[in-house]
Amino acid sequence: MHSQAVINQSQESESAHEVIGRLRDSVRSGADWPEALLEAVARWSDPESEVDGRIYRYFIGGEAFDWLLLAERLCLEIDGLAPADEIENLLFTGRLPQRFDESRFKEVLGGDKWRGYLNYFYGVTVEEALQVAVETEIFKRLLSNGNHYQVEVSDEGFRRIYRMTRTDLLKRFRADTGATRQRKMSLSDTKEFTYWLFKLRMMVSDKAKIASDTRKGLDQLARMTTAWRSRSLVTAGRGLS
Repeated sequence: MHSQAVINQSQESESAHEVIGRLRDSVRSGADWPEALLEAVARWSDPESEVDGRIYRYFIGGEAFDWLLLAERLCLEIDGLAPADEIENLLFTGRLPQRFDESRFKEVLGGDKWRGYLNYFYGVTVEEALQVAVETEIFKRLLSNGNHYQVEVSDEGFRRIYRMTRTDLLKRFRADTGATRQRKMSLSDTKEFTYWLFKLRMMVSDKAKIASDTRKGLDQLARMTTAWRSRSLVTAGRGLS
């Protein structure tokens, strides 16, 4: 796990206003927007910001870097300066245009942000996929036995992964983090909770189970990505016909 260094990587960093100004100037001057955007992400230092009443929280638990949320925030500043379809594809798929050499992602992002990105990928993205995978396994088993209406699949999934129900885990999460109880958790709150669950899993599971569950999450994520791309190709094909 990485520490607060993700946020505090440079006290001499540019202000958000300066980063945004350089981003706009670069794109207006002809720089390819994916490169300019990623360079702006690398220079950004504010842990969160507010735009039109919406809070953008880029660092989960102070160490997991939600780079795509920051990219979404920065894309607001180059609206009309970059192809709308390419920006939309980035925000929906998390993938930059093919012309951008993905092998340079780590290099441009920088060491601290890259480690924060990995924390987010495994601690939020893969952890969510693991939950889906386990719930799917439970549902299929119950369905084959004709018992799918008799068990709360989500709670059973949380018990298998974290040894507690979701309700009990939420109580412990709020006690540990000081989070206030709300009727409905925001997207940022859900990410914070998921990352907290990831760290809990690292503590309560042995090494073999950690490796097995992480692989299960990665496999589920790969299946979900493949399915999404297949649907996108079918939709695009219908649009051309």
